[in-house]
Amino acid sequence: MTESEFPMLVVYEGELAGQRWLIKGDETLIGRGTDCDITLPERQVSRHHARIERTADGVYELYDLGSKNKTYVNGEQVRDRPWLLRDGDEIQIALCVKLGFVGADATLPLAVEGPTRGLRVDRAGHQVFVGGQELLPPLSPAQYRLLTLLLDAEGRVVSRDEIVETVWPEEAAEGVSEQAIDALIRRLRERLSGLDPDHQYIVTIRGHGFRLENR
Repeated sequence: MTESEFPMLVVYEGELAGQRWLIKGDETLIGRGTDCDITLPERQVSRHHARIERTADGVYELYDLGSKNKTYVNGEQVRDRPWLLRDGDEIQIALCVKLGFVGADATLPLAVEGPTRGLRVDRAGHQVFVGGQELLPPLSPAQYRLLTLLLDAEGRVVSRDEIVETVWPEEAAEGVSEQAIDALIRRLRERLSGLDPDHQYIVTIRGHGFRLENR
C-alpha cells in the first residue's frame, strides 16, 4: 500500500499541534508512554490511553483503555464498545488533545493554482496553505470540511443546507442553528486572515449562502 492509502491522525490542539501520523499497523497504541505508537506528552493522558484497531474488513475502531480522563469522539465518550472511525471525526484524548481522523478515502490531492498566492489544500497531508505558508495548527475537522466544500464548489454559492449536510451530517435531520453556521464561518475566516489579512476568502451572499473567492 502507498502512503495515500492509509488513514491519518492530525493534531490540531495540544502540545504537538501540527503533528501527523499515518495509521499503518493493525493496532496503534496512543498514550503518554514511550512504548506507544503515538506518544502524547500531556500529563492528563494515561500511559496507555486508547487504541485504534484495523478490522479484517479494513475499517478502523477506536477503543478507550480504561483511561482516567476518558476518550471522546465528536463530543461523545467512548465507553465499553469500540467507536467506528469515519473521515472527519474529532478525537479528544483527556479533553486536552484534539485530533482529526482523516480516512484513507479522503487522501486524494486537491490543489488550487498558484504556488505562493491564495489557498492550496493538500488532502494527502491534510494540510492547508495560505500564500505559500502552512496554516498551523491545522483546522478542526469541521473547519476543514467547510473549506473543502467551498473549494470544490469552484466559485459557486454554497447554501446553508449544503454546509449542514457536509459539516454536520449526523445532525442534519435535527437541524443546525444559523448561529452555529455563522460561528463556524467566522472562525474559518479568522484562521485564513491570520496568514492573509488583506483578502476576504469567504464572501457572504445574503439570502443565498457563501462563496469562496480565491486569489
